Amino acid sequence: MTTIAVLGNGRVGGILATALTRAGHEVTVADRAPGAAADAARTAQIVINATPGAGSLDRLVALREELHDKILVDVSNATVDGPDGLPADLIYPGSSLAEQLQEALPETRVVKTLNTMLFPVMTAPATLTQAPDAFISGEDPQAKQTVRELLIDLGWRKEWITDLGGIQTARATEAAILFVPHVIRSSGFAPFAISIAR
Repeated sequence: MTTIAVLGNGRVGGILATALTRAGHEVTVADRAPGAAADAARTAQIVINATPGAGSLDRLVALREELHDKILVDVSNATVDGPDGLPADLIYPGSSLAEQLQEALPETRVVKTLNTMLFPVMTAPATLTQAPDAFISGEDPQAKQTVRELLIDLGWRKEWITDLGGIQTARATEAAILFVPHVIRSSGFAPFAISIAR
């Protein structure tokens, strides 16, 4: 059992918290109440960033002390939304939210994952008709192994998890969010994941 804090209580945070609790972990969800995120992060072994990506950097930098030597799993994408509320552009072109977090929080082990799919797939990958991919980016091998084990707890098969390498590789997976609005406009909100055919 791992003690996990989920920052963000929207659809993504809620679905992850439910699935990780079901898998036997001790999960705390931090809402927007003053001090809730700090309290949750302080007592957790792993912190999951499920806050809206546009404000994630400021929110998490404010938790520098609480995140010291923790694993920070970043599942958010930092985007500028278009008029229809769907992602239209990246906030950190030529970089990524994950890289910005790692640079701002050097004592925290940032791992990027689960950001290349619609949220229902995060905890139910086997419901897709084709095998999906979950990509992992990060600098710390042990942290990535821990996150790999969490993904398996969420229903991801070992062969569906791809370690892309260092945190810089997150700029590729974060850029994949630009596919999402076009796919949604074409075929609706049916669950899908960006995957590599092999």
